[in-house]
Amino acid sequence: MNALDKGKDGEDMACTYLKTQGYRIKSRNFYYQKAELDIVASKDNKLAIVEVKWRLSDFYGSPETFVTPKKRKLLARAADFYVQKFNWQGETRFDIISIVGQPPNHSLTHIKQVFYFV
Repeated sequence: MNALDKGKDGEDMACTYLKTQGYRIKSRNFYYQKAELDIVASKDNKLAIVEVKWRLSDFYGSPETFVTPKKRKLLARAADFYVQKFNWQGETRFDIISIVGQPPNHSLTHIKQVFYFV
């Protein structure tokens, strides 16, 4: 499996999970400048900007630890553009979906409110 396939497969797993939790997927792979929003989903008038991180093991650390301050800054910039473009009026937050392992032997963790959009 190459990196592109793995990324798409991870996002597919994350979208499936989010839908089972009552989220509506509004956008996938939304690009703004150098940033990509993996998934934009909504639930209860809240917008979740979801970064998906998948690692085959957590030997080098949990997947969510790879969302660096630089990455957060890029995500915030892209989210700001998204919110303005689509005139979103509700709360916006940043979530991470962390996937460890290879299906079917994998774990998926949804970490909500990693940081808020201000």
